[in-house]
Amino acid sequence: MVNDPFSEILRFAHARSLVTGGFSADVPWGLRFPAPDKVKFFAIVKGQCWVKVEGESSPRFFGTGDVGLIAVARSFVVCSDVEVQPLDAMDVFSRAGRNVAQLGEGRDFEYLGGHVLLDPHSSRFFTEALPPWIHIPASSAKASAFSWLLRQLVQEQAQQQPGASLATAQLSQLLFIQILRAHLDTDAPRPVGWFRALGDVKVAPAIRLIHGKPGSTWDLATLARECAMSRTAFASRFKEMAGMTPMAYLTHWRMCLAQQALRESDTPVAAIAHSVGYSSESAFSNAFKKHSGAAPQLYRKAGRSSAPET
Repeated sequence: MVNDPFSEILRFAHARSLVTGGFSADVPWGLRFPAPDKVKFFAIVKGQCWVKVEGESSPRFFGTGDVGLIAVARSFVVCSDVEVQPLDAMDVFSRAGRNVAQLGEGRDFEYLGGHVLLDPHSSRFFTEALPPWIHIPASSAKASAFSWLLRQLVQEQAQQQPGASLATAQLSQLLFIQILRAHLDTDAPRPVGWFRALGDVKVAPAIRLIHGKPGSTWDLATLARECAMSRTAFASRFKEMAGMTPMAYLTHWRMCLAQQALRESDTPVAAIAHSVGYSSESAFSNAFKKHSGAAPQLYRKAGRSSAPET
């Protein structure tokens, strides 16, 4: 089985995508959305629009079938024309009394939006590696997948057949994954981190090995050899892509896994230490305290005491 760090990181972050609503409109129209507190994605089901994201120098044109993702807390405007004075989106949806709104007869434009739920403890590792925002045109190589997913999502929402909520959730997750896959296929700039490294053919094999077998005794020479590079060239390229050295990245991922295991399970510390590549509990405890600021048992206790009651 091929190691799949992308799936491992999605599982680590407990990433779960949901379609939360949408709107239709007649030209002219414009809505201003507040800065999202979650990763936000949207799709243009019908028509065309401009999207203006706070902090971006110019708006971007979206056509039918285009999808977008915003991974930073920035407000944004979706409009038929950049000269239109936008309405407050939250006011519009509040007046509608539901998560679907209509401006006019809703004949010219249809928009579908959603967000990605993440584990608050592990979301930073996931989101910091994503670009601030992504635009995937309908003309991209992944267009056929997007087209099918959007048709199915619209159909599920419209017909409300038995199991519609579960089907919508699964389709939303697929849409989110396809957005990230499509972005990896482009030459668009990406922040340093696992996402950028995963998209680089020269160092991606090392990322797959680290995530596939975090408990193995990896060293610089072995990882460089797997990437068909000299140690010096590999170390330099890896740091350029991931923002840290290969050994630092290995330690960071191991500690992320250990933190999650301590928070979410009763697995003995010694077993966790072994699973992430440490031959002794004391060596693991020293490394964990250096990385996390607390000994494993104290970290576990603090995590349990701060967990919300159910």
